[in-house]
Amino acid sequence: MRSIWKGSIGFGLVNIPVKLYSAVQNSRLDLDMLDSRDHAHIKFQRINENTRKEVPFDKIVKGYHLDDDYIILEDQDFEDASPEKTKVIEIENFVNLDAINPMYYETSYYSEPETQGRKAYALLLQALKKSKQAGVARFVLRSSENLCVIHPVENVIVITKIRFAQEIRSSEDILSPTDINISKKELDVGLALIKQYTSEFKIDQFKDEYTDELLKIIKAKSKGKRPTIKKMKVEKPKGDDLYDQLRESLTKTRKGA
Repeated sequence: MRSIWKGSIGFGLVNIPVKLYSAVQNSRLDLDMLDSRDHAHIKFQRINENTRKEVPFDKIVKGYHLDDDYIILEDQDFEDASPEKTKVIEIENFVNLDAINPMYYETSYYSEPETQGRKAYALLLQALKKSKQAGVARFVLRSSENLCVIHPVENVIVITKIRFAQEIRSSEDILSPTDINISKKELDVGLALIKQYTSEFKIDQFKDEYTDELLKIIKAKSKGKRPTIKKMKVEKPKGDDLYDQLRESLTKTRKGA
């Protein structure tokens, strides 16, 4: 793997030199857009919506729509707004990882210690494991400031980018059925159903089946064939009574077990 960032993790007065590597990859197939007539690649042009002519790259500027007008931003404006360019992931405080809403998570990076930072890295790794805490920090990646959590995954310290609070939309406009009364027997069966489905989380049990099936189709078509794909059968509920549906679900689950 090729590192995407070099710097250090700030742990109190200790700086731990590290490299960051992307910990995730896209499992979806990389498909190109082609002209169906000759399979030529589709190219995109920057077109002026008024003149319908292509705009040279050096004539393109960035603007923000404000009060029915555009405020044009120059390179210096972006430079002035940029965070202080630092190569330190400075831990500001420690929190329980369970206290972070999963909605905030973005992407993760593996950190690898440089030779001179291996002991301090090992200390931080063991301390995070022992305390069951995660560090909250900020760092600059590609000229933008990022919020992250620093947490152990097996024998590696992982840097996971998280969203800022203002990036999460409010749910106040979502119609939630809080006024609906749920009877005790319905809740009891619902809880029993959850218990019946509860098991240890093992991520390797979940596969990207859509991509696998699509790749099978691609390989078959390359040989002039078309594979038979099993379609998922969807069973419609037999009635509208919630309690009966829950009871039937519980019975089916027990039989499946």
